[in-house]
Amino acid sequence: MLIIDVRESESIDKALKKYKRKFERSGTLKELRRRKNFTKPSVERRTEVLKAIYKEEKYGNHND
Repeated sequence: MLIIDVRESESIDKALKKYKRKFERSGTLKELRRRKNFTKPSVERRTEVLKAIYKEEKYGNHND
């Protein structure tokens, strides 16, 4: 549950903007989407390894 401190002088728009920013930074929506479908640990590990290989090939230290 997110708690936003709103002062009396603040507008509702500012409070809503604070809420949206805090909600996005908390990663709640991302976590919900991740939990929506179950992926086996072996598949997660394979995707991590493939991403690491891709990053190394694309951005790694090339001495050509």
